Amino acid sequence: MKFIIFLKRSRIVCFLVPLLLVGLGALAQHEHQHEQPTQGLKLIEKVEAQPLLSQALRIGEALNYIGNALPAHATKRLQELKDLPYNTQTVKAIQEILDPFCLAEVEINPEARVKVGAGPAKPELIQEGWKSYLVKVNNQAHVVTRLAAGSPNASPLFYTSTFSHRMLPKNKLTQGQLDNSFLQIAIYRDRPLQQNLSGLELEYVVLQLYTRSKGKREAQIGFNVGQGTQDIAFRNTVNILFDIKPAVKMIFDVKDEDNTPTIASFIITDNIERFGRTKERTETPWRLPWRDWEPVRMNKPLDTIARINKLSGIYPLPARRLAMTDQYPDFNFQPQVYRSSGEYVYLSPGTYDVVYTRGPEYLQQYQKITIPANKDSITVNFRLKRWVNMSKLGWYSADHHIHAAGCSHYESPEEGVKPLDMFRQIKGEDLNLGSNLTWGPSWYYQKQYFTGKDNPLSDKNNVLRYDIEVSGFPSSHAGHICLLNLKEDDYPNTKVIEDWPTWTLPVLQWAKKQGGITAYAHSGWGLEPITPTSAIPNYVMPKLDGIGANEYVVTVTHGAVDYYSLGDTPVPWELNMWYHTLNCGFRTRIGGETDFPCISDERVGLTRSYAKLKDGVTFASFMDCLKRGANYVSNGFAHLIDYKVNNLEAGEKNSELSVTANSTLNITVKAAAMLNAVQDETGKYIASRTPEQIPYWNIERARIGTSRNVYVELIVNGESVEKQQIAADGKWQDMKFNYKMAKSSWVAIRINSSAHTNPIFVIVDGKPIVDQKSAAWCRDAVDQCWKTKSPAIKKEELEAAKAAYDFARKTYEAMIIK
Repeated sequence: MKFIIFLKRSRIVCFLVPLLLVGLGALAQHEHQHEQPTQGLKLIEKVEAQPLLSQALRIGEALNYIGNALPAHATKRLQELKDLPYNTQTVKAIQEILDPFCLAEVEINPEARVKVGAGPAKPELIQEGWKSYLVKVNNQAHVVTRLAAGSPNASPLFYTSTFSHRMLPKNKLTQGQLDNSFLQIAIYRDRPLQQNLSGLELEYVVLQLYTRSKGKREAQIGFNVGQGTQDIAFRNTVNILFDIKPAVKMIFDVKDEDNTPTIASFIITDNIERFGRTKERTETPWRLPWRDWEPVRMNKPLDTIARINKLSGIYPLPARRLAMTDQYPDFNFQPQVYRSSGEYVYLSPGTYDVVYTRGPEYLQQYQKITIPANKDSITVNFRLKRWVNMSKLGWYSADHHIHAAGCSHYESPEEGVKPLDMFRQIKGEDLNLGSNLTWGPSWYYQKQYFTGKDNPLSDKNNVLRYDIEVSGFPSSHAGHICLLNLKEDDYPNTKVIEDWPTWTLPVLQWAKKQGGITAYAHSGWGLEPITPTSAIPNYVMPKLDGIGANEYVVTVTHGAVDYYSLGDTPVPWELNMWYHTLNCGFRTRIGGETDFPCISDERVGLTRSYAKLKDGVTFASFMDCLKRGANYVSNGFAHLIDYKVNNLEAGEKNSELSVTANSTLNITVKAAAMLNAVQDETGKYIASRTPEQIPYWNIERARIGTSRNVYVELIVNGESVEKQQIAADGKWQDMKFNYKMAKSSWVAIRINSSAHTNPIFVIVDGKPIVDQKSAAWCRDAVDQCWKTKSPAIKKEELEAAKAAYDFARKTYEAMIIK
């Protein structure tokens, strides 16, 4: 797959290899019907018959496997040759059979120089479909390296983010470049064929072409066997005028359970594996496997990409998607597309499998569709099914941390995507609120969308809001911070990002002064314990060397943090810090986030907050619930609602309950979860992974053995003091716990790695919540944080920072003394 990756990276094709291309059928169920009489292809005679026939037979097998089988008569003739004498007539017959399908012929001279000529195959492609051709290779140098193919017409449509504040000038793509890039090219190298040329004087190679265009298009295609092997005077390329037949418009008729039109997520595949499978394909089987289909200018190691499991034959091809110009803004790094009722995709005739759903509250469904060859358009019906409907119960979902630029988004031809593009993602995942946070990458471009108000696209069911993540800023080393509900997005007296503070407290205080709601992002990064442990809670000192809730242990003592982000880092690392500060009497609430498309680019809302809204879906009501703790965090497959202690509901009356010592608390919650009835291989794999391995928040981690049950746990001051089983069958269960409260404590409900309520603070005999052991841990954490963060704080800010850290030290010391 490194070959494919290289081609996707290349903007200018300058390494081309001598080959012959043969036209083959575009679809799995179609034979190749475009063979032409052999005209001008050189007859190669000095080659041994037995290995040539063996390779020709494997070519036939490979074409059949990738859905582009040779015509029956050609296959029959090849098979008949097996029983005839192997001689020069065999060599000639093979070429007579296969040459008519060649789009080009490649000659590698004795000096390993590559020359390319046109072949006789009819140059026809089909819109939104793959077509395979053969390449005839006359290997006079007997090289055994990889044959590479390329074309300036297969250049990437975009450049993935470089995390720069502005687009790098060298990455700018013009509209002309985009219009001229209409192909995807790949040589099939998997079994039964070989990765490299064999060294035989003559062999054939399978070249695959895909396009989203239609009509007439000319492409320059070339080949090479390594840098410097191209022949002179443009002889290593061939210009071909393709006639591209139009595809069929497939119109979506998408209905929700109540039969109202809606939008949903669709993964469309033809189950043809054109790129082969790597032995490491099961490395991350829970992920939607698509990596090898995206352009590879991404900030991840190539070997990581190769280890990702792949879907077979995704449509529209992600590498050829461009949200900026496409009719519907599909993202190139996702396998799915989002379509509303009445919208469409183009598909070439054939049979496809469709997986469709709409966020975690919906069941994933499967449907096989057939696109006929004799129609311009067809309509296909899709009916969604839920396992739970939280909005009907008064609970609405939010993801407070998503991005329109940076990470998997492109930096060019546009600096990230537009509000409409993100809004479709939000609606397609049934997310009621998406907080789109502008941050360092493409900051100066994306900040144009900040208004301090709801984006105009927002409607009664879905809200899009632009705010800030302070990431890619001078203070980022101390922890990234999410700032919501801002009125102003430029820190006072700054002109550029570099002018901002180099630690987080001043930024948090600036945000709160204007009515902002504050939190640290991806909390667990940097909170890994120095000595490995997955215990919750634990008293091992965290490294405090990352970009999560690191300086939180300091700023929480200044009342500068409203909530604490959960859902996208290892659960023990996230919870341990939060639990310890709760044990010190601080009342930071929690919110669920995805950090899309950075920590995860699968979809928005992988982890989300569910808030009990009383006044409809508004940004203000979400913010009110977040501050009060009238919400819980969930991956959408486990829910904990109406959580009460002695009939006091979380989020009401400051979530504070006063009792006398040794009172028995009556704790209630409604719980529901959804697991497959039988654990599949993916589920087993996820359950076997440590909490420090992705995916971090996943319902399979809560499964008890191989049953369908999960534990609902009662948490008191961070300790699991009681747990009860429920069946994760989607049915609501009324849970009751009784607990004798001896001292002031916070109380919450948890389903492991799946759902967590906000705490209710139980005050016994008027005494504060203080755990001396946690206070001592936090006191030491302040020192550790100063050790790791102070070197990056500007000299002129050090005095104020030291004073703030000293205040935190004294705060925890006072708790220890008490």
